[in-house]
Amino acid sequence: MNKNTLILVVEDEDEIAEILMSYLERSGMKTLRARQGEQAITLNRLHKPDLILLDIHLPVCDGWSVLTTLRQESSVPVIMVSALDQDVDKLMGLRLGADDYVIKPFNPSEVVARVEAVLRRTKPALQQAGSLPLRTPFITVYPDDFYVEVTVGEEVISPVLTTTEFKLLTWLVRYPRKVCSREELLNACLPEGDTLDRTVDSHMSKLRKKLELAGLYGVPESIRGLGYRLGEKK
Repeated sequence: MNKNTLILVVEDEDEIAEILMSYLERSGMKTLRARQGEQAITLNRLHKPDLILLDIHLPVCDGWSVLTTLRQESSVPVIMVSALDQDVDKLMGLRLGADDYVIKPFNPSEVVARVEAVLRRTKPALQQAGSLPLRTPFITVYPDDFYVEVTVGEEVISPVLTTTEFKLLTWLVRYPRKVCSREELLNACLPEGDTLDRTVDSHMSKLRKKLELAGLYGVPESIRGLGYRLGEKK
């Protein structure tokens, strides 16, 4: 891992924060800590971390509120950390834009592995240095810059996507006519350990809504019983 990789640990419990930071630093990463939600938002703006480990139960401003604010202004990868081991909580995190979800009590080495996995997906193998933009008549993806342009008429808009949404869109733009199965998309674009088809559906729904806000409708296209393809602009 790059020694300049910066992880923001958002955790109000000192012992847990110290363990996480110790293991991350032992793996070659730098760390920064926030004890509550508003501080996390401020530190993200100031220091632009490569990834945020975000506890849900925080004083004053909880993790859900922090994540909502982050997704309005940033595409920084976020891993939620919580004692809530329920599918509904995991899906809520994914719908709000989280990239992964860790349950307390956790193995610190597993958390480090998940951090490394999410960071690898930020610039996956298909996004090689010097790679050319991927273009369709209405979407341009810049893999090296983690940047998307949506062109509708004379207007060009750049929606803010999560790492998983960006990876999904990049995959579909690379193969615009192909119908990609949920299994293929799970293996290529989503966090290790996520094996639910509805996880793909949740991310695709969020991606579609963001593209609709940019003026692009019907993308990605859901193919009943098969999966997804990029689809045509409506």
